[in-house]
Amino acid sequence: MRYNEKELQALSRQPAEMAAELGMRGPKKGSVLKRRLVKLVVNFLFYFRTDEAEPVGALLLERCRVIREELSAFSISFIEDPERKYHFECSSEEQCQEWMEALRRASYEFMRRSLVFYRNEIRKVTGKDPLEQFGISEEARFQLSGLQA
Repeated sequence: MRYNEKELQALSRQPAEMAAELGMRGPKKGSVLKRRLVKLVVNFLFYFRTDEAEPVGALLLERCRVIREELSAFSISFIEDPERKYHFECSSEEQCQEWMEALRRASYEFMRRSLVFYRNEIRKVTGKDPLEQFGISEEARFQLSGLQA
């Protein structure tokens, strides 16, 4: 994936949907658990050293799986390489659940499917396509053809 480093750094400074210090272990063999400030901004998960303003890295939350590993731990892996997992440890089971739910909702695909679902529900109630007023009623990626959120 191509990205502009300055734009990515600017995005990392935007207000976060969620942010917390979590234990994090990367996918490399022998990787150790480190404390990281983790920020969810749109569909990127940024992670920072706790004493630095610039991110150490970012995960684009598309085509990924979020799986509970333990009561207060979860992992993120990507469909293209399921063996490559990023592990996160939370301070509680509740915090873990909150993070997992937020991460699952962060992808473009989830947002698109939700839009299609709610568009269909509004059309059932009102008889009108709510996106028609924006001139995107015929756009294929927002079609109502049987997709459910």
